[in-house]
This record gives sequence, C-alpha cells and structure tokens, in this order.
Amino acid sequence: MRKLLEEVRCGACTVAEALAELKNFPAEMLSCAHLDHHRRLRTGVPEVVYGENKTAGQIADILKKLLNFSPAVMATRVGQEKGEAICREIPGLVYHEAARMVTAKLEEPLPEAEDGAGLIVVLTAGTSDIPVAEEAYITLRCLGNAVERLYDVGVAGIHRLLSRRDLLDKAHILIVVAGMEGALPSVVGGLVDKPIIAVPTSVGYGTGLGGIAALLGMLNSCAPGIAVVNIDNGFGAACMAASIGRQISGWKGGS
Repeated sequence: MRKLLEEVRCGACTVAEALAELKNFPAEMLSCAHLDHHRRLRTGVPEVVYGENKTAGQIADILKKLLNFSPAVMATRVGQEKGEAICREIPGLVYHEAARMVTAKLEEPLPEAEDGAGLIVVLTAGTSDIPVAEEAYITLRCLGNAVERLYDVGVAGIHRLLSRRDLLDKAHILIVVAGMEGALPSVVGGLVDKPIIAVPTSVGYGTGLGGIAALLGMLNSCAPGIAVVNIDNGFGAACMAASIGRQISGWKGGS
C-alpha cells in the first residue's frame, strides 16, 4: 500500500492504475476463501494460510492472490507432498520440511539485532520439539525479525542450557518450546528478566495427554513473566513475539 501511494505521488502510477490495483482491497472472494488483504495494516501480520485440510490447489490459488499484495507469504501445516506441489506451481516459493511451511524465499543474511534490541531466541527442551520451534523460527524470519535457535537444552541435562547464558542474556524475547511435563519455561523464567512465550507440545507418553500436561504445567508456573500459547502453536508464539518486538524502541524487525 505504501509503495503504491509513493508511486502515485511521484507519477510512476496513475490514479486510474492505482484504483485498478486496489479493486480487490481490502478483501477478495475466491471459491475456497475470503482473503483479508487489509490484515497486515491492521495487525502487523499478513494473512497466513492454514494448510491443514486444504488441497495443494486451494493453497496455491490463495498464495497467488496474496502475492499480488505482498511478497511475504506463508502457509502453515503443509505436508511435504502438498508443499512440493505448491512450489512447483509457484516458482520462487520454498518448502520448509521441519516447519511444515511454504514461504517466499527467506532474506539472507539474517537480520541482525542492533544495540541488544529485537533479538528473539527460540529454545526447545528436546529434539522432538523442533518441528514446533521451526514453525516459530520460520514465521519470525518471514516477518523480518532477528532470531536465533537454541535446541535440545531441556531439564534432563540442565547444564546444556546454563552453558548458553550468554545467548539468554543477549535475547530480548524468548520462545520456549517443551513437551513432556513442560518444565523448561519455568527454569528459563528463573534465569532471565525477558518476556517468555511458552509453547507446550504434544510430545510425551500417555499421561502427557497430547500436550495437556505440558500446557497445564506452563499455565501453573510459579515463574513470573511467562505467557502461554496453545499446544503446538509455534506460529502463534512467533506472532506474539513479533507484536511485543514492534513496541520496543529501536526495533527493526516485524515491519
């Protein structure tokens, strides 16, 4: 929208051309979806396609329309077969197997946090929690945030976490992903003075109840400063972190 207005102002685009560009703004109806092109202006996060139970063709049709308004497109919960089919249909898109996401090509090199402002660190308790963490990581990359990973540092070997206090201290926001009993966010909460977004995962044995035990453990944490999102919701955690980051003075990401 800003780019289009600048083009009109400098004469690179006529008013008639701008009106034609805006004919489907703020919403556009497709056979399978009603797209909200205005969402990023309102919330700071563009409309993202939830790929579960959608066909590859439906996801591709939606992404093609979203690409007319923004190069930063995302589809979450996309299986590998569907993801590869979508990328064949739309050149330039990338499938991230661990995160189960389809996105535009990520910016390289990664954005850097300056003066300690804006760095988000994504942690996992175990290797089995990585898919949920990768959903958060890729989402944050797509939103333009400075982000680093710290995986497999759970309470069964707490020395692994303590050996990376430097990274915890450097971070401005932490996303902590854990299954089983969900203890890691409480431990991290006792070590840092940063906002912590806890993500319970469905990793665990029978009494884990598909992540409910981890969720309840995180909700009942005695460590202050912890917010909890839904089970396996790496995307939601990333959006919350980006939203917090946009309020930080000097923040560069998430625009």
